[in-house]
Amino acid sequence: MAMQWEGKSFIDNLPKIYGIYTGGFLAFFALMAVLETMGVGADIIGILFLLFTIVIYAFIGVLSRTMAVDAYYVAGRSVPPVFNGMATGADWMSGASFVAMAGGIFMAGYGYMAFVVGWTGGYILVATLMAPYLRKFGCYTVPDFIGTRYGGKLSRFCAVVVLVVASFTYVTAQITATGTIAARAFQIPFEVGVWLGLAGILVCSMLGGMRAVTWTQVAQYIVLIVAYLVPIFWMSIVQGFGVLPHFSYGGAVQRIMELEPVIGVGTAAAQAQPGLAILSTLHATPKEGALAAWQFATLVACMMIGTASLPHILMRYFTTPSVRDARDSVAWSLFFIFLLYFSAPVLATLSKLQMIDPHLATSIIGKSIEEVLKLEWIQKWSAIGLLKIVDGNGDGILQINEFFLNADIIVLATPEMAGLPYVISGLVAAGGMAAAMSTADGLLLAMANALSHDLYYKIIDPKAETRKRLLTARILLLVIGAAGALVASLKLTGILGAVAWAFCFAMSGLFFPLVLGVWWKRANRAGAIAGMVVGLGAGWWYLLAVRNPKEWYGIAEPWLGLNDLRFGIVGVVASLIAMVVVTLLTPAPDEETQRMVDAVRIPRGDTILGGVH
Repeated sequence: MAMQWEGKSFIDNLPKIYGIYTGGFLAFFALMAVLETMGVGADIIGILFLLFTIVIYAFIGVLSRTMAVDAYYVAGRSVPPVFNGMATGADWMSGASFVAMAGGIFMAGYGYMAFVVGWTGGYILVATLMAPYLRKFGCYTVPDFIGTRYGGKLSRFCAVVVLVVASFTYVTAQITATGTIAARAFQIPFEVGVWLGLAGILVCSMLGGMRAVTWTQVAQYIVLIVAYLVPIFWMSIVQGFGVLPHFSYGGAVQRIMELEPVIGVGTAAAQAQPGLAILSTLHATPKEGALAAWQFATLVACMMIGTASLPHILMRYFTTPSVRDARDSVAWSLFFIFLLYFSAPVLATLSKLQMIDPHLATSIIGKSIEEVLKLEWIQKWSAIGLLKIVDGNGDGILQINEFFLNADIIVLATPEMAGLPYVISGLVAAGGMAAAMSTADGLLLAMANALSHDLYYKIIDPKAETRKRLLTARILLLVIGAAGALVASLKLTGILGAVAWAFCFAMSGLFFPLVLGVWWKRANRAGAIAGMVVGLGAGWWYLLAVRNPKEWYGIAEPWLGLNDLRFGIVGVVASLIAMVVVTLLTPAPDEETQRMVDAVRIPRGDTILGGVH
């Protein structure tokens, strides 16, 4: 019999339950450290870490199984703010944040800080414009709000389409991250690793829906934040920057700036390597001028507005007991997210110094290529095609432009790169897997719930019984997950690139229909449909045009420097114009709808929809 995970006794004991879980995880970590000192191989330790954590998540998922609609879709609306904030942090700390963010800063520096600024700032928009009001509305999904607020099946269907496009793009990035980790841990091809990662993802969410995902994500957050911070503290102590380097790593930045001209950072690569790149510069002086500032600002804007439009994030605030709790949850979400984002630049800096500083025993630049190729971490990452060394000038010495790597491996490889005990590498792999799995769970659930609730139940078969609705949702989880793994195995783009596209798709089609649905009671069905269709269409067209200028006529070069990571600016502007113009040209909503919108903005009182589902 499934445990009553939403019951008062369980909720009251959450600190104790997760305190025991954290103690057990730390005890397992200590056991792995002891096994390493006893001579157990690194590969075995890495596999044990992944298996242990995935089994725990699966155990929580099985215990959380449910056939209750409220529990499956919104976790019974019983999740306390602190734990909902922690679950949201895990939902948010995707493969992009954990695996790829520090790697992007490591490789290209300044420009990638726009992701950190935008993603963090987006939660201000969530708190002020979205979360409390959507919770007051009482919907199950984002299309549920669109369909009920504006009325009609077409508006709901359009919202489902935008949600699936954005979420599917995002989930492929998370499956890519799980595939990368699984490939390294099990020494299997990446194309096989993505399917192994998918299996772990589905076990967590398939039986219990949002209830299972919520309590699994709390457990995953604990693993991922410990895994991210431990290598930072360790490297900082070794390099002499103290126990808490976040306020003292300026010396590391200065040292890197001194070393870069000496080792030839910025020189041309020995030869092109598909999918890999040479080290650029971590803290290079950014390009000057208005265009550079515009590009930074527009990327920040895309990440901020995209954050406030992501259905799987907004869904998390449907699970709280009240509107006030939803607002408090956003604050806790920001705190838990800040812990990692404040640390990403530190990790990137210390990792790069560890690699290039000749005074550190682990540095490789300037060393004999023959010697470097003997390093186990070089061999292991090379074996799965994510790292390569090419002796371009034939002198046998590793130059900066002869070392190629995939930026997505930086965080995962850092412990080995820094010469830390392999138990730390196992911990980091487990953390990366937790980050990618938690976000993938949320995304798959958002898509499956929207398709089963909004498309199947609300449009196709309104008389479907509960068991049939939830069975449909679970089948859809399998189908969408398999499709995501298939696309991820094709390696169409990097993790950060896929994530940026997802944000741009979401903002293009959903931001203004959601925001104006709360804040402009004159907004009507025709305007919302126009905003979603025109916004998504314009954004998608612009993406295809800048990616394939010869095939898609009308654009000779990107408008105002808006490349494929910023196409959401075009989409969201088109969405706003279309929605406002069409709304003003068509009749206003009826009085009942306008009164409902007024009630949504009152931060107290009964939920608008109540139990009507």
